[in-house]
Amino acid sequence: MKKIITLFAVALCLALLPTNFSTAAAAPAVQGKKIIFIPLDNRPITDKETREVAEKAGYNIVVPPETLLGSREQHGDPDGLWHWLQENARGATAAVVSTDAMLYGSLVASRNHELTQEQINDRVSRFQKLHEDFPRLPIYGFGTILRTLLTATHSGAGMEPAIYQQNAVKIRDYSALRDKTEMGLASPKEQRAMQKLEQEIAPAVMEDWTHRHNLNYNANKALMDLTRANNLSFLLLGGDDGALYSQTHYEIRHLQEYGQNIGKTKFQVTSGADELAMVMLCRAILNDKRDIPFVYTAYNIGKGRDTIPAYCNEKIGMDMDNTIIAAGGMQVPAPERAELIMAINTNPDGKTGEANSPANTTKPRQGTQPFVNMVKDFVSKGYPTAVADIAYGNGADNALMNELHKADLQFKLLAYGGWNTATNTTGFLLGTGMLAKWMDRQSQEELMLTRYLEDWGYQANVRQSLASAVWSQPGYNQQTGDLNGARSFAAAKGTELLKAFAQNNIKIPAGLSLEKFHITHPWNRLFECEIFF
Repeated sequence: MKKIITLFAVALCLALLPTNFSTAAAAPAVQGKKIIFIPLDNRPITDKETREVAEKAGYNIVVPPETLLGSREQHGDPDGLWHWLQENARGATAAVVSTDAMLYGSLVASRNHELTQEQINDRVSRFQKLHEDFPRLPIYGFGTILRTLLTATHSGAGMEPAIYQQNAVKIRDYSALRDKTEMGLASPKEQRAMQKLEQEIAPAVMEDWTHRHNLNYNANKALMDLTRANNLSFLLLGGDDGALYSQTHYEIRHLQEYGQNIGKTKFQVTSGADELAMVMLCRAILNDKRDIPFVYTAYNIGKGRDTIPAYCNEKIGMDMDNTIIAAGGMQVPAPERAELIMAINTNPDGKTGEANSPANTTKPRQGTQPFVNMVKDFVSKGYPTAVADIAYGNGADNALMNELHKADLQFKLLAYGGWNTATNTTGFLLGTGMLAKWMDRQSQEELMLTRYLEDWGYQANVRQSLASAVWSQPGYNQQTGDLNGARSFAAAKGTELLKAFAQNNIKIPAGLSLEKFHITHPWNRLFECEIFF
């Protein structure tokens, strides 16, 4: 009976919804409503750039002092953040809170802290106290499921305990085989290989690795219990840098089973980390507005929605389905009924390249023109279209972007994303796209320009040239990649290169300018850049 009522409600909404949408005709944003936002750390994508999207939708996003947030070198201050949250919660419409920041200090801290289970449990319990103190305040929590090391260098630069360095690949392979074995998919040969690896991994490493994963796993279960008891309005957990078979995927499966009775409208598990805040901010705003946007997903030819991208542990189609629900939207089967079309650029063979590889050229590949034609068709019909560019990891698809530029489609889109992992891109873009109808056109274009500069210009192109330029600069650490004494040089040279790229490849809309444009590197490495206009 419930299902019939739900289907009837959806059908009624579809029938009443207009068949064409204009962002210019959107209702004006509610001005000045306060949302408390505690980011995962102080990187631009997880803090400033996430916050800007919600601010452009008309909300007053209040964040802690940066001294309390985690950075690459500093863990952040959970006790200080809890005090700040209690001091600032009064009068807020909602609180969107990184559980990693509140329990460990930051994403990096969640991997290499020295906390006990008792300390973590005490911090988890503070969410219940927060709900008791502010019972009418919706609290949207987002946290990560500890990542699985992918390579030996993945554990470098202080991101994980140093003792993992020599055992990283063995840990990765062991965890993959353990995951497959429990799923009943490992062959006898693979099971023997798993047992052999378990013996080969240094006991101290295995003990530390198992202990850390147990701490994180138990904390996430406790947060789920609080969500089940309505202390959290929603909890979104992301499998950080996982793979289909890995310890991260192993834990995801068990957490999903543990949370079966919570319900998808209160709890979700997805892949990713950096996009989780955007998804939860979007949900907080949509709940405040009592709006459920209709979303249509369209994929490139070939594997399409069955693609399992690099750094992800499930098919992108399944991830998108769940993330749309988590963000507060509803998926619809026809583009003419959607308020947002998510056009998702994958490679036809289902493989994910690296944006900094020589293969990422401007020469069209098998799926380039079909995807461009699909986007062009959506735009020509007046559909609000966002392009999720996930054919490559850590940057844009040069062939796609070149064709969009030639077809003059760049700023005819509603939104664009092509940053870091596939789900980082799709989750961030989904939140941006669903909130875009409360923005004026210039705000939408400003957000797109940032993504074109950062995801296409910097990540897929300039970063490689800049790496060559800083290599021999005094103060640059060639072993760790720390900029140190070359930081000012990198900012100036990066600004110069990115400006030149933009002049040749991006048609800047009227009202926007690169006259004062410059970049910095807030994490003292080339991977992230912060963009200023």
